[in-house]
Amino acid sequence: MKILVIRFKQIGDSILASALCNSLKETFPDSKIDYVLYEHVSPVFENHKSIDKVITISKKEQKNPFLYLMKVFKVTRKKYDIVIDIMSTPKSEFFTLFSLGAKYRIGRAKKYRGYTYTDKIEEPNNSKDKVDKFLKMLKPLEREYKVKYNYNYTINIKNEEKVYMKKKMITAGIDFSKPIFACAINSRVPRKVYPIENMMQVIKTLLDKLNIQIIFYYSPDEKDFAKKVHEQLGNDTRIFSNIETSSIRELAMLLSNCNMFFGNEGGPRHLAQALDIPSFAVFSPESDKKEWLANENPRHQGVEPKEFNITKGMTRDEIYHLITPEFILSKVIEIYNKYVKI
Repeated sequence: MKILVIRFKQIGDSILASALCNSLKETFPDSKIDYVLYEHVSPVFENHKSIDKVITISKKEQKNPFLYLMKVFKVTRKKYDIVIDIMSTPKSEFFTLFSLGAKYRIGRAKKYRGYTYTDKIEEPNNSKDKVDKFLKMLKPLEREYKVKYNYNYTINIKNEEKVYMKKKMITAGIDFSKPIFACAINSRVPRKVYPIENMMQVIKTLLDKLNIQIIFYYSPDEKDFAKKVHEQLGNDTRIFSNIETSSIRELAMLLSNCNMFFGNEGGPRHLAQALDIPSFAVFSPESDKKEWLANENPRHQGVEPKEFNITKGMTRDEIYHLITPEFILSKVIEIYNKYVKI
């Protein structure tokens, strides 16, 4: 059995969709599962227990239609038995167009599209979250197979990778006898950034109340922001903004050595939950916690403004400030006391 799953999107979406790969591997233990991703996201899925091969779409292939079609043609020569197009865009549908011999070609139901699919999945109106929505795309397989649904999204960091990053962290000054918190003070999407003055209040109070260390991780574009916030916090020696990660996989190695994650919702938070690092995420007014905090549980929590009393006429800034530093602190400390304290 050869299976192709297409989800070339950003890190959070790709991690959540790994639950579908886990379900397929449990349903078909002897299958070969290939996963199509954007090149910059692909390192996260190295050595994944449910993915046999990661197929990358490079930036050149994204921009050049000829190169893209050549890649699709090359990939589909493998003659897959099942093709699941989670993306279901005109671009991703070429994978099913070039795989007409596949018994199952599953995609989302979209107007004027999906003519190459054997099964079109309507947008569910009763899904629990994004993972549940993805897994509903396996429903057509139930006609012939007993599908084993696995709602966990996972990644795998090898022990030697964890040791490599631990040494790097020790060199930077991290003391592994004390808890280590990874803090998402920034975001690739600016509108997701929780008011920085409030986040700084959370950080200062956590450092006062708990015997912890906090790491400000960042992408190259976010480095200056992280350094500036650290400076505004008096260059506190319990905060570390000097640990560089060269890739998303190195960020995963860093998080695997941390005891907790807190801060702005985004791809790194999904990494933390995929590694089962206790986490607390702050969602912006535009984000949907129900969708993106898949498998919410006491170990992995989050907050969004609509949980509070939003009144007519409030500005976006006022709505975001409904999430107070005090509320975040209470939740982070609650998770710390239950799952982290060492």
